[in-house]
Amino acid sequence: MTDTAGLALEATAVGRRFGARWKAPAWALRDCTFKLAAGRVCAVVGPNGAGKSTLLALAAGLLVPTEGTVTVLGTDPASARTRVGYVAQDKPLYPQLTVAETLRMGADLNPGRWDAATGERIVADGGLDPAARVRSLSGGQRTRVALALALAKRPELLLLDEPMADLDPLARHELMGVLMAQAAQHGTTIVMSSHVVAELEGSCDHLLLIGGGRVRLSGEIDDLLAAHVRVSGLAETSLDPHTVVEARTTGRQLTALVRPSGPLPESLRTSTPSLEELVLSYLRNPQAPGTTPAEHEKAAI
Repeated sequence: MTDTAGLALEATAVGRRFGARWKAPAWALRDCTFKLAAGRVCAVVGPNGAGKSTLLALAAGLLVPTEGTVTVLGTDPASARTRVGYVAQDKPLYPQLTVAETLRMGADLNPGRWDAATGERIVADGGLDPAARVRSLSGGQRTRVALALALAKRPELLLLDEPMADLDPLARHELMGVLMAQAAQHGTTIVMSSHVVAELEGSCDHLLLIGGGRVRLSGEIDDLLAAHVRVSGLAETSLDPHTVVEARTTGRQLTALVRPSGPLPESLRTSTPSLEELVLSYLRNPQAPGTTPAEHEKAAI
């Protein structure tokens, strides 16, 4: 198992509750436990309201857990803040500043870590005018500026909350390439929430699936795919004692996604699911059993 020094992010029984005194509090996260080894590119997926943004804000030190602990780069999130880059979903920037002034602000706030060439290159590759004010930029252009700020900081851990949501497919592909180059060249750990699961399959090597405020799946994507099997056969075929994530019967035909606990019936046709099939099966079936906290820890190996 990866030791603590090799972990970029660790959550232990983390819960975060929101709510005013005059109404019942709501838990955005509850009993959230997982480990993420340094150097991974992690996809955080789940339905709206699952707790993805809350988890990233906790890791960035912008929120404090109601219960449990979050450890970032071997320390508490507040102490690790200078080593962490964070791009929030709404890409908050100062609208009155120009693009060039925004980058200069980033340099002033990150002395000793700032890579001006990286920030300027990301902005220039998008054809942005350095003299343009942020308030005049489109949503996709503001995303590019926000990513330039985050990457020029040369973070050890980069947290991205739906970073590509307002980009066209070509820009998404290009900026995903920039992120992967950053991870490869500098060993940056990237944690990225997204709804575009198909785009994550070729870029991410770790999956964190959150549902109902809890971690349902956590681990290396290749290991998770290998642990699941897509099966089809006659409807009367028993799937006991295997864990059934999703099963459908059409006429006499059965199709299912299972986590086998031993040999499957020879009458079943089997294949390995795609990442999108795996994620969608769990999202469509919120009651399907996920992995346990102990299995999450094994996934950090």
